[in-house]
Amino acid sequence: MTRTNTAPAAEELPGGTVDAVVIGGGAAGLNGALMLARSRRSVVVVDSGGPRNAPAAGVHGLLALDGTPPAELLARGRAEVRRYGGTVRAGEVVRAAASEPSAEGDPRFTVTLADGATLHARRLLVATGLRDVLPEVPGLAEHWGQGVVHCPYCHGWEVRDEPVGVLAVGPASVHHALLFRQLTADLVYFTRNTALDPDTRARFAARGIRIVDTPVDRVVTAGNGGIAGVRLTDGQLVPRRVVAVATSMRARGEGLEALGLPMRDLPDGMGRHFVTGPAGATEVAGVRVAGNATDPAAQVGASAAAGALAGAHLNAELVAADTDAALATAHRDTSVR
Repeated sequence: MTRTNTAPAAEELPGGTVDAVVIGGGAAGLNGALMLARSRRSVVVVDSGGPRNAPAAGVHGLLALDGTPPAELLARGRAEVRRYGGTVRAGEVVRAAASEPSAEGDPRFTVTLADGATLHARRLLVATGLRDVLPEVPGLAEHWGQGVVHCPYCHGWEVRDEPVGVLAVGPASVHHALLFRQLTADLVYFTRNTALDPDTRARFAARGIRIVDTPVDRVVTAGNGGIAGVRLTDGQLVPRRVVAVATSMRARGEGLEALGLPMRDLPDGMGRHFVTGPAGATEVAGVRVAGNATDPAAQVGASAAAGALAGAHLNAELVAADTDAALATAHRDTSVR
């Protein structure tokens, strides 16, 4: 799918070893960087642009900022990180890997960008987000983020009372349909050859959800550029203004392979994400993951909160490492006397 590039302009990188590099400049990454910068940590955010919600007109469900355009929200976040001395750099990470630790055993990492620039860091925060993969239905992708939606909490109010069609992709689509039924009484469920048991059919009938078992051929574009409906393989057009579909969500891990971060498949083939513990901790010392890369269901507010928590924990790790290093220095000085 085409993504709008909203990355910041190139910015000069600091020399030497920085306290933290944040890979990903969305809500999770920027809020993590903000926490680190406010703790007087040297931090660089590497932002490849193309946030997941770029096609959306506004961010929703975010207290006091509901309806804010995604690009505006990110621009504000970058300005806040820079206000506290952080660096936000446009770029794509092609390789991130552990390097030789310090003499005291503090982790070290090397991050290489596509333009050849290299960063050295004590800690990494991975906030790369995820990639939505749509089912291969002709006409679907070009309406993504407009007439084609996936989240009833992100887009539901905006499509209330519209004729909505839900394209089934697996068992999770049943729940998906019931959530959208809360928002409109005109709902059609296209089974797309997925099994639908008698109990579910009865539940749908009780809620007035029409079921279409004929296979889907394509999504048809209207003359005004919106959606006219869903064309079936028998030629029938089912008029719809909105199509809802659950995507397969895959964490963006390109360039991070050398870190060896563990990943796990989501149930029912719905995608793949990074495995983390509390506050985004991973099996790799010095690396934390926050946002949709580890929690695919997280909306903007939850991703930002996770980034803030991960950033605070990274600062705490650095404080402990700095204290250990200072203590070791003090012991050496004492032994020399």
